[in-house]
Amino acid sequence: MKRPGPEYLHYLCSVYRVEPAALGYDGPCICGHGHRMPGVVRGGLQEVKPESSPESRELWVKPLSDSTADGGEEDENVLRRTLLAMIAGTAVPLNDSVLGAADNIRRRMDETLVSTTVSPAMLDHWEEAAASFGRQYMNTPPLRQLCDVLLEFSTVRQAMERHQPIDLQERLCALAARLSGLAGIIMIDLGDQRLARSFFRTSRTAADETGDRALRAWVTAREALVPLFYGDPREALNLAKKSRDLAGQTPCAAKAMAPVVEARALSMLANAGGKKDVVDQAKRALARARAAFAQMNPAQQEDTVFGYTERQLYFHQGDALTRLGQTVEADLILEQALEKYEGDLLDQTLIRFDQAQCRLLEGDGREALRLGEEAVNRVGDGFRTDIIVRRAADLAKAIQVKCGDIDGLRDFIERLATMSPPPQAPAEADV
Repeated sequence: MKRPGPEYLHYLCSVYRVEPAALGYDGPCICGHGHRMPGVVRGGLQEVKPESSPESRELWVKPLSDSTADGGEEDENVLRRTLLAMIAGTAVPLNDSVLGAADNIRRRMDETLVSTTVSPAMLDHWEEAAASFGRQYMNTPPLRQLCDVLLEFSTVRQAMERHQPIDLQERLCALAARLSGLAGIIMIDLGDQRLARSFFRTSRTAADETGDRALRAWVTAREALVPLFYGDPREALNLAKKSRDLAGQTPCAAKAMAPVVEARALSMLANAGGKKDVVDQAKRALARARAAFAQMNPAQQEDTVFGYTERQLYFHQGDALTRLGQTVEADLILEQALEKYEGDLLDQTLIRFDQAQCRLLEGDGREALRLGEEAVNRVGDGFRTDIIVRRAADLAKAIQVKCGDIDGLRDFIERLATMSPPPQAPAEADV
């Protein structure tokens, strides 16, 4: 018979969806809001005496056809009404409504537990899909693969929106880092350095959540390609050194890749045979890369994207030596690199551009033009991305500067103009 306190009165009004006066108490509720049923005209108070039976109070509760639509509130109300009736001393039978509410609450918990857990089998599938994207990278048109990668990336993001067990959460973060990094690599090929940087930033954020030094170093080494290809070798050099520090003594792809990026950045700063100390630094970096590559496990040495292959090592060494003006040594290594590639059109094309550059450095502009035209002709429309067209245009411009308008050069330049890559800064090379 005691008067309920202000807070408890608020709960009573919420359960029965009435104002305090309908329960026999004066004054507004402390929440300052009404609790009346929707559709009841304001001011039309129906008095419900405290001694009214639970059956009469049931009329004040808005019926719900679907207990899941309100997040289980109606089932909770059934239990609250039962509890209040028992507190009032009323004998309450274990009826269907109470049993139904109990089972609904249990079932929703089951659904929550299932829906917030990604099975290890599903994660295995996603990780295999990411590895498959890496294998397909060199032979799939970039735009098509970007769509596949981002659709998988979106699926992983949806799984990460919900709380997961720690071990599964770390695997999801690692997977997100790899997929975002791959998207960044593809964006370099497509010529959009802004989005490439954005994807690498997302990849770095995800990798930092894993504590995996090898993965964090891989993301940083790949990110260094953006400034390397878009005219800022000093930033590329800094990122390469950061990647090398992250890798530490861990045998991994980044430990071999970072010194190669460092050597390529130094070769750009050396200006093809310039400062001797820079040339020496670049060659020492290449030696470190070869030593690190020998320590990698076979699986990493066969993975084009998430690892580092022997053919990539040859190609990147040849590219650095070409820029350093070491044409004899570069020719030998580039030829070895070309022999190791089977069907990987993108890198094969970039290797041929390096070979053409070697011929130009030796003064043979006609042979350089022939090699450049052959490289472009071997690539289908789907692979003639920004990076290919710009490398070809850079070669044509270099030939014109050094050898003048030789036969066929003007036609080659006009043909390249029809391929119209997006307006970006000059690109250099791919993986």
